[in-house]
Amino acid sequence: MSDTDAVLGDLLAEGEELDGLVAGLAEEDWATPTPAEGWTVAHQIAHLAWTDERAAQAATDPAGFAAEVRKAAAEPDRFVDEAAQLGAARPPDELLRRWREGRRRLRRVLAAQPAGARLPWYGPSMSVASMATARLMETWAHGQDIADALGVRRPPTARLRHVARIGVRARGFAYAVRGLEPPAEEFRVELRAPDGDLWTYGPEDAPQRVTGPALDFCLLVTQRAHRADLAVRAEGPDADRWLDIAQAFAGPPGKGRAPGGGRPTRPDLPGAAGRAAGASPAAPAPSGRGAAGGAGGAGGAGGAGGAGAAGAAGAAGAAGAAGAAEAAGAAGAAEAAGGAGGRDSGRAGGRDSAPAEGSDPGRAGPAERDPGQAAPRGAAGSAGGAAGGSPGHPGEGPGRPGEGPGPAAGGPA
Repeated sequence: MSDTDAVLGDLLAEGEELDGLVAGLAEEDWATPTPAEGWTVAHQIAHLAWTDERAAQAATDPAGFAAEVRKAAAEPDRFVDEAAQLGAARPPDELLRRWREGRRRLRRVLAAQPAGARLPWYGPSMSVASMATARLMETWAHGQDIADALGVRRPPTARLRHVARIGVRARGFAYAVRGLEPPAEEFRVELRAPDGDLWTYGPEDAPQRVTGPALDFCLLVTQRAHRADLAVRAEGPDADRWLDIAQAFAGPPGKGRAPGGGRPTRPDLPGAAGRAAGASPAAPAPSGRGAAGGAGGAGGAGGAGGAGAAGAAGAAGAAGAAGAAEAAGAAGAAEAAGGAGGRDSGRAGGRDSAPAEGSDPGRAGPAERDPGQAAPRGAAGSAGGAAGGSPGHPGEGPGRPGEGPGPAAGGPA
């Protein structure tokens, strides 16, 4: 199985898992606010549907996609939100059908691309595997926003390796987008996978190190949780600084979520329908709009495709929300995997020349820590306004995974 086939399989599984979470929602639940400011559950799904459509268009209609990029460049602060708003205005069953059809079409389109194909995006072009990886990140990141809004804890899976890999490879971009000089030396990153294995990156003898649960690292780099609430640890001043600014989505830095936001404590549930009667969903953690997401993220969580590190704020930055773009120059040769996305809190930023998400070998390690707790939402529950975070633009912060359509999106992420 090729790298592209593997990531497409994981992208399918990630979408199906999120589908199972929203498929049984009552119509009023689609209006539940998520941690992305101003975005409901419907906005999150609409954003994912839109970025999937843009990704398919990039592969099948380059001229039409180029027109979309020009439109994004003309309205960098509006195009992601406007697309999400239009989609969220549709009846839930119609929106869900649109998202499902778009996911299936995107997978077919990407699977049919010739070896070595490069797809245009809101930033630099991406390989097919990178586009699929960006979509997976944004789907996961935006899915996390939805899960948090509904008070559901999703069991972490081995698919997180794609999100983690983007987060590691986007290190240089996180510095560059802030006008900082990235450290010259590589870091050692050791993450405990959901099955207890160890995912490792960088030289084994590197003095600067980052360790912790893979889930926590992914929540950190997609800005879905504050560093203070996660069990990710740094050794060395440079590694410590990186954890304060890490983002796996293209686009400008996000504010991230406030500390103490918490995470759902109720048992893992297959979907909203499985919630105990009378139980109020957990309140969304406050979060500033993510630097991007999606696509988002971003996916998810997806975001405006970040253009090269140097141009994160330009037209590419605007586009960033939609997807992941290469953070050229910022992450060096690393791919800017992002999700397409909207303010994904994380437009995954930075890489596109490195191999697509390969599996990371590992040794058994300590069991993964439970991510935390979330305070119950008030009786009125649902409306608790999404605290902080923009909904999904992947690059916008923990909120919208991906603000621009860049791969680093959000897309979340």
